[in-house]
Amino acid sequence: MDKTQYFYRTAIFTRKDNQVSLVDIEKPDDTTPMEDWMAIVVSLADGRHTVNELIAYMGSQYRSAPQELEDTLHSVLERLQEGKIVQLSEQAVELPYYLAEPIESLDIEKAKKLIKEDGYIHH
Repeated sequence: MDKTQYFYRTAIFTRKDNQVSLVDIEKPDDTTPMEDWMAIVVSLADGRHTVNELIAYMGSQYRSAPQELEDTLHSVLERLQEGKIVQLSEQAVELPYYLAEPIESLDIEKAKKLIKEDGYIHH
């Protein structure tokens, strides 16, 4: 994995009750909770930080970073890529309005309008 690449989310998410979940904007109460590691990566996947920066940030959360931290993050990123929830880019990515923040921070009607204009479809 090229650790100089930027990582960004391609799915709408919610952050309620300390739980990050994927959400369909048409059915905001229908959520798919994410396991902790995936939730952390998705919530940090703003397109403005590299995989290296993710590894450094996560390492700074520990007094002594676990030896397998980097491998764990690579695995999480690969699984999120396979699920088309996070992607990598050689350049920083400006997320569209409806992906930039958790759904509870969005104006839903504005987000729906922009989704339609952009032709955004997430599977």
